[in-house]
Amino acid sequence: MSLQDKVAWITGGGSGIGLAGAIELAKAGCRVVISGRDATKLAAAVRQAEAAGAPAGRIDFVALDVADSAAVERVAQDLQTRLGRVDILVNSAGVNYPKRYWNHTDSATFNEVVAINLNGAMACTLAVLPGMRARREGTVINVASFAGWHYGYLTGPAYTASKAALMALSHAFNIEEGANGLRATSLCPGEVATPILQKRPVVPSQEEMARMLQEDDLGRTIRFIAEMPAHVCINELVISPVWNRIYLGGADLQRKS
Repeated sequence: MSLQDKVAWITGGGSGIGLAGAIELAKAGCRVVISGRDATKLAAAVRQAEAAGAPAGRIDFVALDVADSAAVERVAQDLQTRLGRVDILVNSAGVNYPKRYWNHTDSATFNEVVAINLNGAMACTLAVLPGMRARREGTVINVASFAGWHYGYLTGPAYTASKAALMALSHAFNIEEGANGLRATSLCPGEVATPILQKRPVVPSQEEMARMLQEDDLGRTIRFIAEMPAHVCINELVISPVWNRIYLGGADLQRKS
């Protein structure tokens, strides 16, 4: 499917997977808007995207905290008023914290992770859904995680639960909205060398990160999903590095007492 002049909205677009997706969708002809909490970071991300080959003027930005559902609604309405519609929504905003395990996390940390990773995706999807229904066409790509597909110790209960729930949210969307011509994909990457790794209790080494999936790999995957013909739904796409530490193990992947 041609993406020329389609409108894509990408949350968590200031870095990592979201920014990589923005670059690839812009190269494919989309008008792209990236969101994140830091306007200065977003402006720098647009410059970075254009330096990486995204056509000039194809990527815009708007600051947004997806955990603020009222702000999500305002931004979504503004985007649809200015650009006419949102054809592709990429829910890539996500967070995790070093204080993530049962023995030292707390309810406030858990709630913040779920508010961004799960509730933020829900709010953004609800905000663009009426327009997609009216046009009977729309793609939602939820950046879930290998951690939501294959449970393990590394990511902790809040992140694991939020990503598993995001996968369920995607399937529920397809169950209801497929009849309206809409589709959602749970994109479940294994370890990706992105800035979120700096939030881990033990940050992987440069050698380890070089063997992980790279941001560009996920950018191309997002474009692949979006370019599938409108009658095709990729319900779930699991992608991992060949050298998969989640299977192979590592000192930071072992359960602590």
